Amino acid sequence: MPTSSTAPPSRFGQRFLAYQIAAWLVLLALTIGHPWATLGVVVLCAYVTVPAVLLFRWRGWPFYPRALFRMFVVRVVIYGQLLLPIVAGAGLLGMITGLFVWSPPLTAGRWAAAVAFVVAALTLFAGYIGSRTLAVREIEARIESLPEGLDGLRIVQVSDLHVGPQTPRGFLARVKRAVESLHPELIAATGDLIDDRHEDVALYAAAFATLSAPLGVFAIAGNHDVYAGWEDVERELRARTTMTVLVNESRVVERNGARLTVAGVGDPAGRGRRPGGGGMTRVAPDVTRALADAPPNVPVLALAHNPALWPELATRGVMLTLSGHTHWGQFAFPGFGWSLVTPFLEHAMGAYKEGSSLLYVHPGTGYWGIPFRIGARPAVTAIVLRRSTETAIVE
Repeated sequence: MPTSSTAPPSRFGQRFLAYQIAAWLVLLALTIGHPWATLGVVVLCAYVTVPAVLLFRWRGWPFYPRALFRMFVVRVVIYGQLLLPIVAGAGLLGMITGLFVWSPPLTAGRWAAAVAFVVAALTLFAGYIGSRTLAVREIEARIESLPEGLDGLRIVQVSDLHVGPQTPRGFLARVKRAVESLHPELIAATGDLIDDRHEDVALYAAAFATLSAPLGVFAIAGNHDVYAGWEDVERELRARTTMTVLVNESRVVERNGARLTVAGVGDPAGRGRRPGGGGMTRVAPDVTRALADAPPNVPVLALAHNPALWPELATRGVMLTLSGHTHWGQFAFPGFGWSLVTPFLEHAMGAYKEGSSLLYVHPGTGYWGIPFRIGARPAVTAIVLRRSTETAIVE
């Protein structure tokens, strides 16, 4: 058996490399006759391809990537890899079209590539502005069997902050002020608190450790918290914050003489991530264990980062589940119920109902990868529980 250092590249790696070569060759072809442009493409190729190849080979960075590295290497690589197929594809199409029309192929290809670049760049800029435009929302979860003492309970949800050294401190301060402005009685952080490294917890804690609510501040793991090394992440969260971290467990809170069970479910990313091999870690989802201590006849508020866990929670009679994970694709048309992820996920955005069980999928409060959001603004959401003659979420 070859060692990992000498193992041949995977089929995905081979295809990725072939795609990179083909795309960059197209761009090089467009610079024929312009040496400085050719040099620029070569430099850009090295800038956005070499780090990507190293990331795949290392399966992560072997060091802690700080703010400048994440902004000027990681972010540039992501922008470059997003633009590459658009610009190269447009250039290739332009050259092919030029063979059959009046325009010389290279000229047509250059114009097509330039137009594609401008349109894509403007879209990315609009997405950047959208990622900084925080929405503060209030919705109602109307529930038929809600105890009178829970009527009007204000739950403020944040999700998918992906805090890292690249996250502007001013934005995090705005998020904190938004949470406080909604006068929460209970705060729920539904996963992906940090970006990709357990060291990021210190930055999360610096921004939110002082948040408080009368019934408590609760947090659960998201897939990125698991990728970062959940054991270390959980230890740091418990040491640096006063949040109640729920890992397939529950707590009972009381308001006006009425009780509410708050249950936190693990994340599917925890399946098969035991150090050194397969198996199930304690952060893998276990609905049975999460609800094991829930008193009978007490309504349950479940926190589950991945909305794919909701059907099982619904069958267990959970009153309301709060999820995140999808970011609403970071590109959405909410009025049409469509986002980049709706073709792939059954529960992708907004409100859902199954019998007497409700699900709300939060759009996320931060972003992942690059600062980009169109039609899916980052949000802090207050969910107000209401007694009603029908069960529904009203946005």
